Amino acid sequence: MNPTTPDGRYFVVKEQLWRCSNPALDETERQRLVNDLMAARRAVKAAKASGDTGEMKEARAAVDVAKIGLGERGSVWWDDGQPDLNKRKVTNTPYAEWYRSPGDSES
Repeated sequence: MNPTTPDGRYFVVKEQLWRCSNPALDETERQRLVNDLMAARRAVKAAKASGDTGEMKEARAAVDVAKIGLGERGSVWWDDGQPDLNKRKVTNTPYAEWYRSPGDSES
C-alpha cells in the first residue's frame, strides 16, 4: 500500500510524491477519464511494439489529456494557493515529518 498525504493531494511511491486525482470530479466523468487513460496507455504499449513514432506521440498526448482531466497533471485542483509538489522527494517537502512518523506511512 502506498501512503496518501493527510490532505489527499499526493500518494507516495519510492519516497516520491505523485499527485492524486481531483476528488471533486463527478464519478461518471472520473470513470470516463480513467477509461480514456487506460486506452491511451494501451496505445503507448502498441506504439512501442510497432516502433511507430507518430503513433507514440499521439498516444502519449492522449495520456497527457486524460491525466490533466483527472487533475494529476496541469493546474492543481486545490484552491488554497499551496504549490504543486508533484514528483518531488517527500523528504524534501513539508510532508517530510508526516512521512517519517510511525504509523502514518510506510517506508
